[in-house]
Amino acid sequence: MGHFNNFWKFFDNINELVYVSDMDSYEIIYMNRKCLETYGVSSVDELNGKKCYEVLQGNSSPCAACSNVRLSEGEFAEYKFFNPLLNKYFLLMDTMTAENGRRCRFELAVDISGHEASRQMLDRYEDLEKRVNDIIKHAACEPDPDRSLEIMLEFLGKTLNGERAYIFEKNQSGGDDNTYEWTAAGVTPEKKNLQNVPPEVCENWYRYFRENKNIVYDDIEKMRDEDPLQYENLKNQNIRSIVVVPLYDDDRATGFYGIDNPPKQALEQTLNMLRIVGYFISSTIKKRDMMNRLRELSLQDQLTKLGNRRAMDEYIFSLGSGKSLAVVYCDITRLKLMNDTMGHKMGDELICRAAESLRAAFGEYGLFRIGGDELLAVCTDIDEDDFQNRIKLLREKAAENSVNLAIGTAWKENYENDLQRLMNEAEKMMYKEKSEYYKKSGLDRRK
Repeated sequence: MGHFNNFWKFFDNINELVYVSDMDSYEIIYMNRKCLETYGVSSVDELNGKKCYEVLQGNSSPCAACSNVRLSEGEFAEYKFFNPLLNKYFLLMDTMTAENGRRCRFELAVDISGHEASRQMLDRYEDLEKRVNDIIKHAACEPDPDRSLEIMLEFLGKTLNGERAYIFEKNQSGGDDNTYEWTAAGVTPEKKNLQNVPPEVCENWYRYFRENKNIVYDDIEKMRDEDPLQYENLKNQNIRSIVVVPLYDDDRATGFYGIDNPPKQALEQTLNMLRIVGYFISSTIKKRDMMNRLRELSLQDQLTKLGNRRAMDEYIFSLGSGKSLAVVYCDITRLKLMNDTMGHKMGDELICRAAESLRAAFGEYGLFRIGGDELLAVCTDIDEDDFQNRIKLLREKAAENSVNLAIGTAWKENYENDLQRLMNEAEKMMYKEKSEYYKKSGLDRRK
C-alpha cells in the first residue's frame, strides 16, 4: 500500500482532494493529506484491504457510474459529481496512469459546493431536478440498458438519502420480480428474496396505479390495517418509510420502482424526483426488452426455436471446467425423402416433432439445430445414469412423435476443454447408428 510513485507526493499539501486507486482491484494506493482528513483517516495504510467505492462513496460494490471504462492514459476526464456521503459537490478530474505494471486511476476533486455545504438538508433538493437531468444524460450514453438503469438507481438512492432503490416488473405468471436493486452500505440486499412476489401482495398498489396514484408513507404502520399483506412484506425488509411510483407501458402499469426509508421530511421531494425519472426508466426498460428480443432472434432457429450455431458457439464459450459433460448428436433420418415426396411443409413438421422429442428429454440443457437434419444437446453437470435414462426417454418420445432419430452420445465425468472430442465421438456413433438403420431397412440412405 505504501509504495507509490514519488510524483504523487507533489499533491500531499495541496488543498484539494487527491487519491489514486488500482483500476482492477479498486484498492486505494494513495490519498493526500486533505483527502485523509476529509475521510477521517490518519494514514493510507489503515485502508489496507478496503476498496475505493467503500471508503469514498460508502458503497458495498463498485459505483454504477464509475468512469474507469472511459479513462485513457495522458488525458483527463472532467465532470461534476455530488457525493452524498460528504454532502458536497465536486469538480472531478480523472485520468489513468500505468505504474509498475498496474493500471491506476488518478483523481483530483475540487470542492465546488460553496454555500451549499451550510444549507439545511431539505435545501439539497432545490436543484435536484437539474441534477437528475444531468445523470439521465449520463445514463443515456450507456449502450447497455441494464447499466443505464443501475446508474439511475444508484444516483437516486444516494441523492435521495434512501437505503434501497429498486425496480419491480410484472412477470408472465402475474407475480412481481425485483429486477434491479441498489443498496446503501450496511443495508442487506433483498433482490434474491423478492422474486415472483405473489400477485395478491401488490394487488392494492396496482389498483392505486390504475387510479394514477402513487405510494407514499412516512410510516408503514399506517398501512397495517388497510393492506396487511404488503405491510408484512415491507416490515420483513425493515422498511419504515417508502415512496413508490408506477412504471407504465402505454396506459398499463407493468411494474413500479421506489425508494425505501427516505427521510420523512423529504417525501414530497422524493416523490417529485421519482415522477420525473419514471418516463426515462420505462423507456429504458422498453429499449432493453427490444434489444433482448433482437438478440434472442439472432440466436434462435426460427423453425424449431432451438438455438442456432451462433448460440451453440456462445454456449460452448461459456462452459466451465471440472463438471461432467455429455453430448447428444441426432440425425433425422429420411428427411430428404419426406421433403421430396410429401413437400417441405411436411418435412418442417417432421423437424419440429424431432425438436420436441429432444426438448422433452433434455429441455433444461443446451439444445441446438446445427444443420438441416441435425440436432444437438450439450448437457453440463449431468450424472451418467440420469443421462442414459434421458436417452431412453428421447427414443420413446421420438417413437411417439413418429420420428426416426439416429442418436450418438458421449459422456465424460470431468470436462476439461475437450468438447470437440466429445462431439466428434457422438457424431461418429450417430453415423454408425444411421448406417445400421439404412442397412436393416434396405432404404437408400441418399434419400
